[in-house]
Amino acid sequence: MTYETTRRTVLLATGATGAAALVAACGGGGDDNGSASTSSPTGREAAGQELASTDEIPVGGGKIFKEEEIVVTQPEQGRFKAFSAICTHQRCTVASVSDGTINCVCHGSKFRIADGSVAHGPATRPLPAEQITVEGNSVRLT
Repeated sequence: MTYETTRRTVLLATGATGAAALVAACGGGGDDNGSASTSSPTGREAAGQELASTDEIPVGGGKIFKEEEIVVTQPEQGRFKAFSAICTHQRCTVASVSDGTINCVCHGSKFRIADGSVAHGPATRPLPAEQITVEGNSVRLT
């Protein structure tokens, strides 16, 4: 005998508290003024989200934000850049930033922190640039 789990079965099995949580989780994600959430399919949050303070991004290095799929670098003091954290070779998430490069450990590709260009293959295309703003000591998505 097989059973097919349906939404109704789950709601009945979880009781009122669980049902409320399930309904909330399935909701539209709107805020108090009725507008919808601006999360994207890539997991990125709404524009304006603070990623880090400028102090968290080392000069000559960078920081990877896996959930947002972004890497933010500071090639020179006070100059911040952002790139996709997804390697252009076979779509692995880059793993580190060191010695002036953004590094993918899947196949050894390296990208320059100043412009995302390929420093070492097998990748042949640069990391796409991402939009950020720096306001005071806050690095934000735009």
